[in-house]
Amino acid sequence: MRNFRNYEVWNQAIAFVVEIYRTCRTFPSFERHGIADQLHRASVSIPSNIAEGASRVTEKEFAHYLRISMGSAFEVETQLVIAHKLGYILDDVFENLLVAIHLIERQLNNLISSIQQSH
Repeated sequence: MRNFRNYEVWNQAIAFVVEIYRTCRTFPSFERHGIADQLHRASVSIPSNIAEGASRVTEKEFAHYLRISMGSAFEVETQLVIAHKLGYILDDVFENLLVAIHLIERQLNNLISSIQQSH
C-alpha cells in the first residue's frame, strides 16, 4: 500500500484546501452557502481522492483516482474564476490561488504520466 502522505502533490493539495477555506471566509455572507460550499467540496476532493487512490491495489486504479483529483482541480479553477469575476476574490489572492492550483494540476499530470509509463 502506498503512503499518500509521502506524495508532494497531496501535501500541496492539503495546503491549498486551507487557503481556499481562508479565502472563502471573506466572501459575502449570502455566498457562503453557494460558491463557497462548492469550492470547499471540490478542493477537499483533490487530496481526498489522492489518498483514496493510494489505497488501491493496482497502478491503474491509483491513476483513475488521480484523474478524479485532476477533474476536481479543474472544477476549483473554474469556480475561482467565477468568484473572482464576481468580485469575491481580490486580484492578488486570485493570482496566488491560480499559481497554486496550476502547480497541483502539473504535479497530478506528472504522477499520472509516471504511473502510465511504468505499466
